[in-house]
Amino acid sequence: MNKSVLKRILSYTKPYIAYLILALISAIISVAASLFVPVVIGEAIDLIIGKSNVDFLIIFSFLLVLAITVLIAAIFQWLMNFCTNIITQKTVKDIRDKVFEKLQYVPLNYIDQTPHGDIINRVVNDIDQISDGLLQGFTQLFSGIVTIIGTIVFMLTINVPIALVVIVVTPLSLFVASFIAKRSFHMFREQAAVKGELGGYIEEMIGNQKVVKAFGYEERSQEKFTEINSRLYDCGVKAQFYSSLTNPCTRFVNGIVYASVGIVGAISVIKFGLSVGMLSTFLSYANQYTKPFNEISGVVTELQSAFASARRVFSVLDEPVEVVDDANARVITDCDGNVTIEDVSFSYNKNVPLIENLNLVARSGQRIAIVGPTGCGKTTIINLLMRFYDVDKGSIKVDNTNINDITRNSLRKTYGMVLQETWLFAGTIKENIAYGKPDATDEEIIAASKMAHAHGFIKRLEQGYDTVIAQDGGNISQGQKQLLCIARIMLTMPPMLILDEATSSIDTRTEVKIQKAFQTMMKGRTSFIVAHRLSTIKEADIILVMNSGKIIEQGNHDELLQKGGFYAELYNSQFSKT
Repeated sequence: MNKSVLKRILSYTKPYIAYLILALISAIISVAASLFVPVVIGEAIDLIIGKSNVDFLIIFSFLLVLAITVLIAAIFQWLMNFCTNIITQKTVKDIRDKVFEKLQYVPLNYIDQTPHGDIINRVVNDIDQISDGLLQGFTQLFSGIVTIIGTIVFMLTINVPIALVVIVVTPLSLFVASFIAKRSFHMFREQAAVKGELGGYIEEMIGNQKVVKAFGYEERSQEKFTEINSRLYDCGVKAQFYSSLTNPCTRFVNGIVYASVGIVGAISVIKFGLSVGMLSTFLSYANQYTKPFNEISGVVTELQSAFASARRVFSVLDEPVEVVDDANARVITDCDGNVTIEDVSFSYNKNVPLIENLNLVARSGQRIAIVGPTGCGKTTIINLLMRFYDVDKGSIKVDNTNINDITRNSLRKTYGMVLQETWLFAGTIKENIAYGKPDATDEEIIAASKMAHAHGFIKRLEQGYDTVIAQDGGNISQGQKQLLCIARIMLTMPPMLILDEATSSIDTRTEVKIQKAFQTMMKGRTSFIVAHRLSTIKEADIILVMNSGKIIEQGNHDELLQKGGFYAELYNSQFSKT
């Protein structure tokens, strides 16, 4: 199974084949120079015949050759490492780009159902682990293979029997490396999965630390963290145990090879006239031959961890993408804002029904308020209107065109959306307001801010519209963040609006001003308003009362109060004494 993963990783290196070839050539030259060194040393040793019988002049010439050879080996070793570094970093950059791009197109239910910390862990830590494994893997692959082949060739040209001794012992090194690799892979795969779980839990706890403290959940949070961390410790210890066997085992095999060469070489010196210098050369080759096995086995930890991480990364890349727009899908450039929902059924969990046979007609310019108890499907309708999710049955039409026949991008541009949960990015206030219209002028941004009643607090900031806010607006209040999000919509002025508890974080006084701004903005625009505070929707043209995924009442505020039904009960409950 690792072969398929490796093959897939290597497919990302194809654009950098030139660096790959250069690395291979550099490895050949570097290894060839390194293998020539023992020959030079061996011949120099043979010139030391006895006391007062040393040809220093020739030995000095050998030393010069040795220095040049070592320099050549070092230069091409550096060049090989340089090329493999470029291949590795460019490859993991491409993989990370692909993963982030994929996250833009996966269905929203994947993002909703997968812990965000785990997703972040895959994009950052798992890809870093691939980088570490690739870097060591490429380096050892090139130099190792060339060293093994080159050493065998050099030894066979000098003395075949001794070379055969080394070759015969080789399978033992391969067996040891394979045995350890198979067992460590499963441990590293489990370790990567638990790391993802731990990352998700940490992200969840840190992101909701106020809630944790408010409910005194600190100790239970610590207990849960300790439990996950203990599992990570257990599988990490097992993974490291197997991988730690690599070095001593391969060194044991290396010792067998070195001893075998020493014994056979000594016999050859005594009985077959092999020179002491050549024996020295063979002993050096014995070390160089076994070194690649030792190094490759030594990076088994990184390689197995990289394979386990690669599987997690590729699982994201293999997620099905959002259903692509039909080839004949229309691009809406102008929209009147007529929306029709016909016999729509939908549920997030196919075994748990949510919305069934929903029908709704919203005419251009109407204000449609959606109310009901928590979990009745109010926000789900918004998700369906925006095509964040596709309906299971039925159809939704905009201006008599099924939204499945409209490109998602153009459909979503027809809506201006202000949610209960604000979202701001690290940047200036001006950039955040202009998020939906990057080419907006300063005058347009200021005008939108004034309509949203945000201009006043912005001007009080030290740098005004150029004030840099922290990620998610951490250095301004929740109400101010909501005002900026409203200004963002005021700037784009789309033909339809979705206000999902848009004023929930704003004080009552500011809310009155915002409601007036909304009245201006909603003129001539179809507006869908999700609200819990029923006092904010009295002016709606139609109020849809939902319960258990169905519309059970509809009408304007006065009509529904006169009916004395579910809405009247819901409305009056806001003022009842408890």
